Amino acid sequence: MKSKNRFLSRRSVVTGALLAPSMALAKSPSKPATGKPAAGKLWSNEYWAQKGDVKLYMFRKRATAPRAGEAALPVLLLVHGSSNSGRVSFDLATPGRGEYSVMNEFSRLGFDTWTLDHENYGRSSQTQSNSDIASGVEDLKVAVELIARETGQQRVHVFGESSGAIRAGAYAAARPERVDRLVLGAFTYKGDNSPTLTERAKGLEFYRTHNRRLRDRAMIRSIFTRDKAGTSDPAVGEFLADEELKFGDQVPTGTYLDMTSNLPLVDPVKVQAPVLLLRGEYDGIATVDDLTDFFKRLPNGDRQFIILPGMAHSVVFGLNRQVFWHAMHAFLTMPKLAKG
Repeated sequence: MKSKNRFLSRRSVVTGALLAPSMALAKSPSKPATGKPAAGKLWSNEYWAQKGDVKLYMFRKRATAPRAGEAALPVLLLVHGSSNSGRVSFDLATPGRGEYSVMNEFSRLGFDTWTLDHENYGRSSQTQSNSDIASGVEDLKVAVELIARETGQQRVHVFGESSGAIRAGAYAAARPERVDRLVLGAFTYKGDNSPTLTERAKGLEFYRTHNRRLRDRAMIRSIFTRDKAGTSDPAVGEFLADEELKFGDQVPTGTYLDMTSNLPLVDPVKVQAPVLLLRGEYDGIATVDDLTDFFKRLPNGDRQFIILPGMAHSVVFGLNRQVFWHAMHAFLTMPKLAKG
């Protein structure tokens, strides 16, 4: 008699087999990339990258100030999504609610962490552009060149979330020589059967005719509730809104237009780096089937697809964010694999 295991769906294999390692990681304490814990106040600095006439704000954080002659730390570049800027997304202070800063966490783990505000976001130049995915790739090109000059590292790890994952993936395809390891959170490949994108597509004509859309407190709050209430702390949404609305209640429409009418924007065959795909269990944008299709086309055998339990679209702001930290840290610190 045939074993019924042979009839497991591909979805079950991807979800079950790859969920187990992430849960195991969550139970063990993470170790710094440098092998020793960081202590004391973290060092940070601000920079400006130039893209033609556009100035792009960049922020850097690490355990200690860089010193001449020391070995370079591994670099982690964090790429924000459609509705919030870089520093607010990845270095948000949340007094009394626990640690939510990815930059703090990975700086303590021994990484040289960076983020940027894309054109028309945060502190970066405000232009008439709609800041679509192609524009974001150009932003990343100049940002990584600045990082290479400042750190001496010619290859960087890149993490992107949501449309930031599409930007990161498209950059990795365009500049494979600059990307060490690539982590894509809440990524969208073709967008097939995505409930959130189906709803968002109702505004397609608006995105085609307007370069800005409303991003008010109610919209920011919806990030924490739209997929499944209880997977994130609503109080953190208030901290996020307080900081982000300092830059106004309008953000570009380019990534929404791309995600509702121009997918796919990343050719997996052109992504040469090792890839970790992360999807929240309840994510309304990144379906398992869509990500599986992307995953199986990646040429590098060093690849992982992990479902994060109890998480929704944003793995950065979820209650189970530590599982995300552990999964990414384990992937970024994997030893180099021998080529067969």
